[in-house]
Amino acid sequence: MKSKYVFEINMKVRDYECDLQGIVNNANYQHYIEHTRSEFLRSEGISFVKLHEQGIDTVVARLSMVYKSPLRPDDTFQSCLAVRKEGIRYVFMQDIFRLPDHKHVLHADVTIVCLINGRLSDCELLNEIFGKYFQNE
Repeated sequence: MKSKYVFEINMKVRDYECDLQGIVNNANYQHYIEHTRSEFLRSEGISFVKLHEQGIDTVVARLSMVYKSPLRPDDTFQSCLAVRKEGIRYVFMQDIFRLPDHKHVLHADVTIVCLINGRLSDCELLNEIFGKYFQNE
């Protein structure tokens, strides 16, 4: 099902991200998927800073993560995402796969909304940027 993704980035687990059990602490997966969304925006020529300067703030309204298999120190992994639109919400479907065996590590659904000049609103700029990628399930 890799064809459903519109962006992929490879990363590596750093020792300090792991707990005493020798696996990535659960909170760090949220950092990984946040970094992936940030890099996706950058790849489209925009950043959270640029959006904020235009009065557009994206905020996480809902986050659901399903842990499938742990990552360990020095593991490399691929973080992938797809995006769809639901009303004024943008839903990012994100998956992490350990490399090189592509074992499924995590699935997350992240719902983002936009505040434009402090008001919950539809965002024409993001519709324009992401529109070519919207997927409906």
